[in-house]
Amino acid sequence: MTTKYAVNPYVFFDGRCEEAIEFYGKTVGAETIMLMHYKDAPPGAMPPDCNTPEQAKKVMHARLRIGDTMVLLSDGPCSGKYDGFSLSLTVPTPADAEQQFKALSAGGKVDMPLAKTFFSPAFGMLTDRFGVKWMVYVQPPA
Repeated sequence: MTTKYAVNPYVFFDGRCEEAIEFYGKTVGAETIMLMHYKDAPPGAMPPDCNTPEQAKKVMHARLRIGDTMVLLSDGPCSGKYDGFSLSLTVPTPADAEQQFKALSAGGKVDMPLAKTFFSPAFGMLTDRFGVKWMVYVQPPA
């Protein structure tokens, strides 16, 4: 049996994400499918450094459709460190997430342990042994 996964680029814009969304909409016809700012997160869901008035205005997560491709975007982590991009692996179940997270992080570094969040039954971040950043994500049921 083959399990269907999706890998999407996840690009970080260091505070210029909304500008990038507008630019890609005008230049390549990108359609905004989803847009969430840090201020839209439930109370208590974000670390204290994400709860500043300046950070609240920034994009926590966005999803654009460009042709047949889904591109994920954000202003990035609240740390102030710009990381460029990650690959986001969407899997169907928490068990799949656990298996893939364990396999990808072997010999690498866990940046955020796999756990239930307000937006997913399983989400975690890691850097694999080659230095590639990954997000493993289970999309909640619609």
